[in-house]
Amino acid sequence: MKEYKLIAKTFSGLEDVLAKEVKRIGGKNVRRGKRAVFYDGDLELIYKSNYQLRAALRILKEIEHFNFKNVDQFYLKCKRIKWNNYFNVDQNFVINSVVVNSRDFRNSMFASLKVKDAIADYFRENFGKRPNVDTDNPDIIINVHIFQDNCTLSIDSSGESLHKRGYRVKQGDAPLNEVLAAGMIYISGWLGNSDFMDPMCGSGTLPIEAAMIAQNIPPAKFRKEFAFQLWNDFDPLLWEKVTEPVEKREFRHKIYASDISGSNLLNAQTNARRALVFNKIQFACTDFKDLDIDLNNATIVTNPPYGERLKENDLDGLYAMIGERLKHQYAGNSAWILSSSIDSLKFVGLKPAQRIDLFNGALKCKFNNYRLFEGKEK
Repeated sequence: MKEYKLIAKTFSGLEDVLAKEVKRIGGKNVRRGKRAVFYDGDLELIYKSNYQLRAALRILKEIEHFNFKNVDQFYLKCKRIKWNNYFNVDQNFVINSVVVNSRDFRNSMFASLKVKDAIADYFRENFGKRPNVDTDNPDIIINVHIFQDNCTLSIDSSGESLHKRGYRVKQGDAPLNEVLAAGMIYISGWLGNSDFMDPMCGSGTLPIEAAMIAQNIPPAKFRKEFAFQLWNDFDPLLWEKVTEPVEKREFRHKIYASDISGSNLLNAQTNARRALVFNKIQFACTDFKDLDIDLNNATIVTNPPYGERLKENDLDGLYAMIGERLKHQYAGNSAWILSSSIDSLKFVGLKPAQRIDLFNGALKCKFNNYRLFEGKEK
């Protein structure tokens, strides 16, 4: 089967996690990039990447890579590509461009326009008509990446971002991205071999992703559509093979999820039912300061409020309470906290064993690990 150059996009800070995932499913020549992992694989691996990678946002298949001297040469090189190998004149398309340090292209819109013109002219000259552009619901998504005088053209195999797993029907005000949540769990080292707890679970993303990891449930099991299903070379039998049901891994431990908000907890329970993991999670509607669960050698991962809806004094007090509870109630465990409120994190009052930079949307965050010992660490 023909092999392609593939690109898996992800969040900054999750590149190593994603590279390990790519190797695990059979990716070849795996290289870590900036917010991306580059690798080689065939059509089956493209399907597997979309279906099985938890830390990937989207999977791109490279069409062409070239250098150019000016805009006219760029247009001609785009036009020479046999675009009918990738889609037909009756399908619509959209161009997404990123431009970095280019002398010829000052913005991404101009780059997108030139690629669109090249595609339209190619089809018009070879087939007498051109495909339409549809920015809302395109059949085909072309990705353009220009760095200085280098261009990489790719076709997006995912369509909607892969964080849209298909199980979320309810969400709170600031739901944690599913890809980020899975990446956080992998960074923590938790793979289902101990108990897991999120005491501020919101709409349940962390405990649900944890339950899916623990039981080896594919992240895209509940997703209905992928862009590659509209490609000219889509192989439904191969896709059926990739998505054949696998036996769930037995999970003997417990996952605890709690939140002070009853509506948040109801959302989390609804999402957990959709993900078929409701029976693996023990839910409780309670404030973390009142939560009393006997844990030993467990992993605690949580994403507390950052301050968008809390005053600074209240936020500092919240983080102080978190630190007090971790130290006095949950010694003997490992805790991880994600927050963009760097100053408030100091009020946790515990020395982080690790500090990792992550992004939650546009917010730069610290993902801090606290090893919780009885008394003082020696």
